[in-house]
Amino acid sequence: MAIESYRHHRRASEEDPQDKYIVLRQWLNALFMIGAVVGVALYFMKNETIGTIVILVSMVFKMAECVFRFIK
Repeated sequence: MAIESYRHHRRASEEDPQDKYIVLRQWLNALFMIGAVVGVALYFMKNETIGTIVILVSMVFKMAECVFRFIK
């Protein structure tokens, strides 16, 4: 087997430098992470119902990010 035929795993940025949704995806990921942390804090410290709602809303941001990842 020749060295050239051996396929190495590459990062997404090396494979597709034309990812036009990368900035949007990063913002959606940041919103998801902030929402998840705030939701867990609210769940345990204040009100379980409000915490659950905040976590579910932050999951919508993550699902939107996944959609943009698949359609790139």
